[in-house]
Amino acid sequence: MAIPATQLRPGMIIKHNHDLHSVFSVEHRTPGNLRAFIQAKLRNLRTGAMFEHRFRSADPIERINVDEVRMEFLYSDGDAYYFMNTENYEQIHLDKSVLGEAVDYLTPNLEIQVEFFDGKPVGIELPQTVDLTVVETEPGLKSATASSVTKPAKTETGLVVQVPPFINEGERIRVDTSEGAYLSRA
Repeated sequence: MAIPATQLRPGMIIKHNHDLHSVFSVEHRTPGNLRAFIQAKLRNLRTGAMFEHRFRSADPIERINVDEVRMEFLYSDGDAYYFMNTENYEQIHLDKSVLGEAVDYLTPNLEIQVEFFDGKPVGIELPQTVDLTVVETEPGLKSATASSVTKPAKTETGLVVQVPPFINEGERIRVDTSEGAYLSRA
């Protein structure tokens, strides 16, 4: 199934140069008056090699059909992340090297799709948005309203997101998983 490069998301499995690759991270860039492009970090599933590739926005990318199983994220132990099948309660674990930047969006009890190719887990599909708790940020301003001014906020998973000045520690925020951008309060 071919999709445009603009629909790439971390965790997807694609076919590139006749090999299967897991999308590690995606960055949409629009440099000045030049054409927009997608900078993607890919991991070869056969060799484990990581590399960056630049796609034009309209490039067709072959997305590999994988078996998706609905699972719930349980916990992490070092670089191992544990998931449970919600139907038969079977547990599996995936390494951080397989998940890539998707680990920044995993919170306990989050339901996701784990992708299997030939019976082996190869990646996950994140929901479009996740709700995260802010654990560290500069104090908010009482009179601050939404504007173009932002400040960094560290979430419970370690992800740093640029948020408006009225967001304080302990608040829940909604984050877009495709770009890692603040959307709203949760």
